[in-house]
Amino acid sequence: MDRISAIRNVEDALRAFENGEADLADTERRVAAVLRTYATEFDGDDDVFRAVGEEPVDGTIVVAPSEPAARERVLSLTGEGSLEKQTYPESDSVPEFDVERV
Repeated sequence: MDRISAIRNVEDALRAFENGEADLADTERRVAAVLRTYATEFDGDDDVFRAVGEEPVDGTIVVAPSEPAARERVLSLTGEGSLEKQTYPESDSVPEFDVERV
């Protein structure tokens, strides 16, 4: 699914919500499905990666040029900091996870 198709599908979901043809939960499911499809069929210069491991990073999906960049983006998006830029107190640790291409 290309970007234009994804946007059109999201617009269709919003239109159905606005017209009373769908409730919020249905609209959220449709929009999430569009985004998942778009992410897994992403056709850009970068790859799509999924984090697999401990919470809160498990299941996070990002677009990145490499596995190390994907790890950094996952940590940044989940509020867990950065592997290179943040020092972790002894009580806190970086979640254990791997990234895999989707």
